[in-house]
Amino acid sequence: MRYTGSDWKRSRRLGFSTLETGKELSKRPYGPGQHGANRKKKLSEYGKQLVEKQKLRQMYGVNERQFRRLFMIALASKEVTGVAFMKLLESRLDNLVFRMGFARTRRGARQLVNHGHILVNGKKVDIASYLCQVGDVISVKESSQDLKVIKESLESVAAKYAWVEVDATKMCGKYVREVERKELPADITESQIVEYYNRKL
Repeated sequence: MRYTGSDWKRSRRLGFSTLETGKELSKRPYGPGQHGANRKKKLSEYGKQLVEKQKLRQMYGVNERQFRRLFMIALASKEVTGVAFMKLLESRLDNLVFRMGFARTRRGARQLVNHGHILVNGKKVDIASYLCQVGDVISVKESSQDLKVIKESLESVAAKYAWVEVDATKMCGKYVREVERKELPADITESQIVEYYNRKL
């Protein structure tokens, strides 16, 4: 099941900014609830692996079934499994819509895709989990270009990502290359996630 609660509470519970802004933890860098600041729990090795999995899964907003499916694809690749896994997550259509600035959050990007506002290489794709290939052109459907939510997002988004190119006036972008591991959050230990799934295989 996909998490639908507060992004801020989720981030504080994990001790990790799932929105990648750090804002959720800037004022209260501890778990939610009355005793959040005093709750210190020593995690087992399995517990640490589970936390790392949840950090990555919640960051991309992917349900467990999809997350595991992508892990199995990464496991079969010739690349280092953890890195291949993160590259696959980064190539999801909803994530690229978010990275290009058409939506302020991945949740918002998922809605745009699901409601048919996004084209890939000129064809409507309404599957948020669709895996894009390097070179794919992602654009906002012409009839959707007046949507206030998209315009406001493009005006407010300051971050630029080297693996995507965006033309804000035309509301289109290109997935120009695969992301590099050093460009993604350093406070995720993907080897722990690999160990988590390896013990379940």
